[in-house]
Amino acid sequence: MAAMKVAVEQVRRMRGGAQAHLMRCDDGAYYIVKFRNNPQHLRILANEMLATRLAARLGLCVPQVEVVEVRPELIAYTPDLVMQLGLGRSPCASGKQFGSQFPGNPSRTVVHDFLPDEQLVRVRNLSDFLGVLVLDKWTCNTNGRQAIFFQDAGGSEIGAAAAEATGMASAPARAATGPLTGYGTADPASSTTGDTTGYITMMIDFGFCFNAGEWDFPDAPLRGLYARQRVYETVCGMEAFEPWLERLESQMTPRVLGEEAAQIPPEWYAGDWAALERLLERLDRRRTRVRELLLSARDSGRDPFPNWKVQHA
Repeated sequence: MAAMKVAVEQVRRMRGGAQAHLMRCDDGAYYIVKFRNNPQHLRILANEMLATRLAARLGLCVPQVEVVEVRPELIAYTPDLVMQLGLGRSPCASGKQFGSQFPGNPSRTVVHDFLPDEQLVRVRNLSDFLGVLVLDKWTCNTNGRQAIFFQDAGGSEIGAAAAEATGMASAPARAATGPLTGYGTADPASSTTGDTTGYITMMIDFGFCFNAGEWDFPDAPLRGLYARQRVYETVCGMEAFEPWLERLESQMTPRVLGEEAAQIPPEWYAGDWAALERLLERLDRRRTRVRELLLSARDSGRDPFPNWKVQHA
């Protein structure tokens, strides 16, 4: 097992309900760190690791996950490492926290959480939005789908790693993601390169899979959908989702689920292995339900797949 990363510097607080922090670690990389005493739920950390490692198994582009140790002395000497809880403040927890690697150096890498339609449709791995919808339906993500975008300059520090994950040919075992909301918001339309074909999208924020801390599956037609309907314009039928459905149904076996669950520190689910086992059993049974859930989304009043026409007898 790889050595645990150790946080050495807090860079800034991130937006979002989990109150994550961007931190530099002893390997020189930067991570979005989500703490055990976040205001959402302890299990959010377990969800992030499990769901996004499964996303990587499906072949989706997601950040690399790590267990990050945050030592008490760093918290003691960093006044901003606190959780805002109602009217009070509490120090961030020390020990093992969830870390999601930032795609590059934040002082040089511009990351967007929005692209104009003209650039959105030219993202190299736009079809990942179809794959992640399969995963979000399977895991019952009760939050809206989040994604970030950055340019692959070809041979850049982020380009090589991200490009590895953009194809369906091989799903990297590098996984997971965290609350990466709060990245840069520079207008991509003002880019001086003019190279819109170089954008890659990376799927982030899986903490509300399995219905956050509840670990159940209250399915609803619109859950898991990305807010920009433009990403679903290529969907003309169920065949658009087939590469990911086939992987889900044939490869996400109980053995795979167990392997990925074993990567989660027990502290992140209060040591309740029986509850985690029940979650995995339900996940296994749900693999064959995803087609039904996609049809339910298609037939919703929102009409998320405008080019998927229902054939009436």
